[in-house]
Amino acid sequence: MSSHDRSLYLRYAEALKHPNNFSGAVAAFFAADANINVVHPFNELQGADTYFEKFLRPLQHSFEGLYRRDDIFMAGQFDGQDWISSTGYYVGRFAQDWIGLKATGTLSYLRYGEFHRIEDGKAVESYIYLDIPELMISCNQWPLTMGPGLSRGHTGMIQGPATRDGVITDAPDPAEGQRSYQIVTDMLAGLATKDEAWRPYWHENMMWYGPGAFGSFVGIDEFASFQVPFESQFDGWSGGAANNGMTKHFTRYGEGNYTCSGGWPSLTGVNVKPFLGQGPTQERVFMRVCDWWRRENDILVENWVFVDVPHVLLQLGYDPLPLWQGS
Repeated sequence: MSSHDRSLYLRYAEALKHPNNFSGAVAAFFAADANINVVHPFNELQGADTYFEKFLRPLQHSFEGLYRRDDIFMAGQFDGQDWISSTGYYVGRFAQDWIGLKATGTLSYLRYGEFHRIEDGKAVESYIYLDIPELMISCNQWPLTMGPGLSRGHTGMIQGPATRDGVITDAPDPAEGQRSYQIVTDMLAGLATKDEAWRPYWHENMMWYGPGAFGSFVGIDEFASFQVPFESQFDGWSGGAANNGMTKHFTRYGEGNYTCSGGWPSLTGVNVKPFLGQGPTQERVFMRVCDWWRRENDILVENWVFVDVPHVLLQLGYDPLPLWQGS
């Protein structure tokens, strides 16, 4: 990853820190024919102009004074490809209805996570996650109530890294990034095991920042009380690092004390127990998922997670955005 590619994103991020016309920033950052994937209800948006017209401009129209703040930014390589990723919040006053959600007229936060593959100084392939359920819950417009398969975790604005060093503007020692990558890769191999082989990789008082419909948890036992039942709701639950032939990580890399990964889809399994108040459908479900992790020494202490929950719910036969007609 060249310093030029890093500065490419930093210029884009700087432009989005201020409420203005974002079209110039989009044109400068994305290739004109970039393949841009955004969570449901947007899905595949072909080209920079389409991304701006279908997603970013309507978002700016609905959220007055819209700007963006990064909590994590990192760059690296995966399978010989250059990637950059970031996560943080879009911020603005929810002034006009958006994707079927009613405007509240109040300050609102929409959490985002992004991955961009860079070629010749442009983003050519992108995956953009949004925590739409978190926004819906904060606006009292989440249609699901508590019940079997629904989370009891905390939902609210998610903090950036406790160390406040998540925006990496200068490349650190590559060995530290490789160390971070290997710890996470080894931990992922321990998921969905009877002996919970993932546990030794985590600090006892770790923080797991989950998507709005799942919630967030503090402490390894609290996380296990979510993760283990979650795995059991899907027969053959497996993820992007598992070589299952159905899902994969489009990228996974480390930089400094941080690691990130994403899959589109990343998780799969056959829904055999109620999940998010739906099912069981006895059908295979695919989940678009991404993560950022922070370690201290050899122990993981924080984990930021996105799941495209509306896309999952559609596969379970439930539409959480029934008023959205697209444009």
